[in-house]
Amino acid sequence: MTSLFDAPAAARYEPLAARMRPRVLDEYLGQEHILARGKPLREALEQGMLHSMIFWGPPGVGKTTLARLIATKTDAHFETLSAVLSGVKDIREAVARAKDEQRFYQRKTVLFVDEVHRFNKSQQDAFLPHIEDGTVIFIGATTENPSFELNNALLSRARVYVLKSLGEEAIGQLVDQALTNEERGLGGKEIQLEKSARDILIRYSDGDGRKALNTLEIASDLAENGIITSEAVQAILADTGRRFDKGGDAFYDTISAFHKSVRGSNPDAALYWAARIVDGGGDPLYVIRRLVAIASEDIGNADPRALEITINAWQAFERLGAPEGLLALAHATVYCACAAKSNAVYKAWKAALDDVKSNPSYEVPHHLRNAPTQLMGSLGYGDGYRYAHDEPNAYAAGERYFPEEMDVPDYYQPNDRGLEIKIKEKLAWLKRLDEESTLKKR
Repeated sequence: MTSLFDAPAAARYEPLAARMRPRVLDEYLGQEHILARGKPLREALEQGMLHSMIFWGPPGVGKTTLARLIATKTDAHFETLSAVLSGVKDIREAVARAKDEQRFYQRKTVLFVDEVHRFNKSQQDAFLPHIEDGTVIFIGATTENPSFELNNALLSRARVYVLKSLGEEAIGQLVDQALTNEERGLGGKEIQLEKSARDILIRYSDGDGRKALNTLEIASDLAENGIITSEAVQAILADTGRRFDKGGDAFYDTISAFHKSVRGSNPDAALYWAARIVDGGGDPLYVIRRLVAIASEDIGNADPRALEITINAWQAFERLGAPEGLLALAHATVYCACAAKSNAVYKAWKAALDDVKSNPSYEVPHHLRNAPTQLMGSLGYGDGYRYAHDEPNAYAAGERYFPEEMDVPDYYQPNDRGLEIKIKEKLAWLKRLDEESTLKKR
């Protein structure tokens, strides 16, 4: 058995997650969708055919590890930069070392850039000529959507691979390997992990292998009599949040799932996604503001009370804060999810905007203009206007409210749900009055 004190000094202080990095591609767990035998990336690596690439995925799924394994597999020199700590000067120095490797040793260089989305446009552009002339094989890692965060020029020179959260089976294998590996893991400490503790650790690691191993390492240090209990794991995990990026891609994906669940009239799913956002540190007011938008966009006049309830929830949360105010958020979420749905107002508004943008700015008809001065009255402002309250049913049948140059459009088309059933009936009746008025004029 290898003693801890027999290991190199640097290795003794490496975190468990770093020590347990796989050393060959066959030890790498997860990402079978791109690395299984027969997959294009695996085949390219087996044949030593490197190309520049972007790894896009959540934290702790092995982006850095995979880049190192690719360099090892293809016998390439490995250079690494962090966009958080590096600048153009560091890029130049890394490229200079890559040129030396190419000149003196005829070796390719894999230049790995972690958090590449944090580089600005000019910093990203600095890589382009060196990728183009083959000085480096560029591998960037990002947790953000490359379509939005990376230059098109860089994206056109690299293939994007999506890395997924690790499944429970892969996390379980990581944990078991760490417990039994005597050389790099905890095998020499004779640690026992209760089954219930293992289940909790796997479930709440949230697909993040690094989080699983870090939690396991802390639990092993605190284990009494060499046994890690479920209570110990729960105590450690209690202070660590679920994976949620308050400003990145995961945030917008979760908000999208919330909106679609409300629109789809599923209150349980809507509550689940709202809880995910709040539990992950998202702003509850952002969720409520989204509900206010939903009240008009997806519910509209099918249930006008939805707008009132969402505004009330907004005010209630501002007055109460968390946790009490979160019930107002839940109240509004459930109401909006259960309410009758109509996007007729949303579609009508879009159609009206499209007409305004695609047509000239027609003059306001004279009969619709106010005449607060004698001059304006002498110019015919307000002439012929029919005051609706003086008409039968308070409706000026046949009156025209659009510019003369326009065909009369039909923007708002209520559906057969909720209050819009009554609105549809009312508008149909008014339309009949208009038609009758037109016939009388003839």
